[in-house]
This record gives sequence, structure tokens and C-alpha cells, in this order.
Amino acid sequence: MARLPASMKARAREAAKSLSGSLIGAATVAMLRTTRYFDPVKTSDFFSRVTRLIGPLLREHRIGRANLAAAFPEKSPEEIEQILMGVWDNLGRVGAEFAHIDNVWNYDPDRPEKTRIELTERSVELFDQIRNDGKPALIFTAHLANWELPALAAVAHGLDTAILYRRPNIASADRIIQEMRQVNMGALIPAGRDAPLRLAQALKDGKHVGMLIDQYLTAGVEVTFFGRKTRANPMLARLLRQVECPIHGVRIIRLPGHRFRGELTEEIPPVRDADGKIDVQGTTQAITSVVEGWVREHPEQWLWLHRRWR
Repeated sequence: MARLPASMKARAREAAKSLSGSLIGAATVAMLRTTRYFDPVKTSDFFSRVTRLIGPLLREHRIGRANLAAAFPEKSPEEIEQILMGVWDNLGRVGAEFAHIDNVWNYDPDRPEKTRIELTERSVELFDQIRNDGKPALIFTAHLANWELPALAAVAHGLDTAILYRRPNIASADRIIQEMRQVNMGALIPAGRDAPLRLAQALKDGKHVGMLIDQYLTAGVEVTFFGRKTRANPMLARLLRQVECPIHGVRIIRLPGHRFRGELTEEIPPVRDADGKIDVQGTTQAITSVVEGWVREHPEQWLWLHRRWR
């Protein structure tokens, strides 16, 4: 291999990467399809055990430990490890739940006690207001508990939505994930060059745009998160520049007994400059601060396994 020309080495690496991607994609498809045949509660418990066993062996565990130590310098190493085990527990359950994504959200407003979902009275009032006021809205969320549920909830209860999502790098995995997501979710807009225009048009058409805003992306607006500089999802800033509309946050909290609680925030007023225009950085920071508050309440349910700061 060392004597091969650089171009041949590059082609060999690309071929190996493609083969690896194909194998991973096939395994993902097989796992998701097979998991649908098993009891969702037992599968969730099983996936949790597996990820808690394997997770600490991976490099992501070290990344998560470093992130947590930076975010919570007052916590002991033992406390940080306990949080990390909760992170792996949650991630395993999300994987199992994704295979049953069309059945996870089963909230019945007439018999809420019979479902797996809890909603605060104020959240129900806010949802009804957002759905019926005839206005578009920008609704943000974060990688907390099962972050797929807000999109399911929106469509299940009649909210006209467009959801920004990131495609997996592996085509076969992307296909089955889209297939499962489209069962009960709104219009799905993949992240890409035309995504800001499509999202802005959705808002202008009166839809409710939902997005995850807690990924680090180099093109994003600089914000402070847990006392350190990072960057927010750039799509958020682009929408704030193009369309003015109500802004709300939604989060899911994982509860014992395979249950969830959903919460909507009050409308978040945008920060404005001296001329009354929206201050994009200030508003993005205000939204980021809401997410930080959520994460501080339930750190074991957030995805600490990626590099959140640079």
C-alpha cells in the first residue's frame, strides 16, 4: 500500500469508506425493521442495557466526560460518570423508540391518564393558541429525552408543520428513517443550501417551523453556552433575519415507567436593536439560554457525546 500512487490510495480509501457505509446502512435498516416486531417496552430496556454496557468503551464517552467537566466544574468525577450513564441509557431508549416511532406518541386529551404522555395545562393552552391563531410560528427544541416526539405531537394534534432535519450520510439509512418519520410527521425539509428559503417560505405560508438548535455548526451565530463560546444552528439566524413571527420552545422530559412529559414555553420576545429591528445574535442567545436551562434540569437526558465547543 505504501508504494501505491497517492491517487490510487485515495480511491482505495474512498472504496473502503463506501463499503463500510453500505454495511453500516444495511445493518441499520435490518435493525430498525427487526426491532419493530418486538415489544417496544422490552426493546427499550434491552437497548438501554446494551448502550450502558458498550458506551463507556467508546471515544464519545471521553468527549462526554470532557464536556460535562467543562459545563459542571462543581460536580465530582463520580457525579459526571453517573450523568454519562444516564446519557447512554437515554440514547439506547431513543434508538429503540425510533423503530416504533409511529406508536410512541399516544396522548389522548379525553383520557390522558391512559397514555404514556403528560402535558401541563398551560402547555395545552399554548398549543391550542398556536394552532388556532392563524399565525406562523418558529418552534425550537434540543436533543433532550426523545427529540423526535415534538414533531409527532404537532401533527397528531393538527398543527401544520415543516420540520428541518439532517440527513444521515448513509443513503439506505436515510431512506428508512424518512419512511418511518413520514408516518406521523409534517413536511420534512432536509438541511441544505435551499433549506433557509424553503423554511422561510413555509413560515410565509402560515406553517409552523420546527428545528433542533443545539448542534455546533461553524457558520452559526456565536453564543455563550454553559459559560463558554460556541455557535448555534445557522438556520435559526437566517430565519430570524427573514421572517418575524412568534417564537416558542418545546421540550420532552423522560419520566420513569416509559413515560414522557411535554412542555411548551411562553412566547419568547425577540431582542431588538435601537431601531426596533430584531437583534439576531441577542435573540439567538436568549433562545440558547432557554436550552441551557433545560439541560441543567436534566443533564442526563441531553446528548453530551459530541464536541459542543471549539
